[in-house]
Amino acid sequence: MTVPDIAWGLGRFYMGLPTRAVTRPRTFGLDRVPKTGGVVYAINHMHWIDVPLIGVVSPRNIDFVAKAEAVNLPGVGQFLRWHGTIAVRRGESDRDAVRRMRESARAGHVVGLFVEGTRNEAGRPGPAQPGAAMVAIQEDVPVIPVAIYGTQFWKVGDWSQCSVAFGEPLRFEGLPKGGKGYKEATVEIERRINVLFDWLAGLHAHGRPKTATPPV
Repeated sequence: MTVPDIAWGLGRFYMGLPTRAVTRPRTFGLDRVPKTGGVVYAINHMHWIDVPLIGVVSPRNIDFVAKAEAVNLPGVGQFLRWHGTIAVRRGESDRDAVRRMRESARAGHVVGLFVEGTRNEAGRPGPAQPGAAMVAIQEDVPVIPVAIYGTQFWKVGDWSQCSVAFGEPLRFEGLPKGGKGYKEATVEIERRINVLFDWLAGLHAHGRPKTATPPV
């Protein structure tokens, strides 16, 4: 058993239980997540609570991609690294981060990417960056679009209900390994996230029924 396996196993209790209590999550489309093999989660991001929320509802451990400033912080950085977190320098080409993301996917792990590149405070998903598409195309692994809804309203002491929808896995075997292919795949990933997000918004408006199937 690896250090990340141990860290995730413990974290699902001491972080997972409080996260469930304060977000009251409902999750849709979990059956779409492959049980094994490399996968990329392409996730929208509106609040810091998104990270533990996705972590607790995901059926598999995640190698999250996070800004280098957080991963390099004393104490906090080591905690993140124990969980398999991959540091990336924002706003510049970071070949080492790309290499580690590809290695993670190649090793059969789930790579977790918040595709906007940072938290988006606009209240809905923003433009996606090409990282998820690049890893998926380079390593020939599927991308699962993941939409989070409700965290844009969530505050400490005013705990809004939050929901997560997992889309159908996307494969991009026919696209070229380069900027053109990454751009085309990213457009589709962004579209799918928005479709899932709007579906969740409608679900919340109708009382958030427990049994519903996300659109493909």
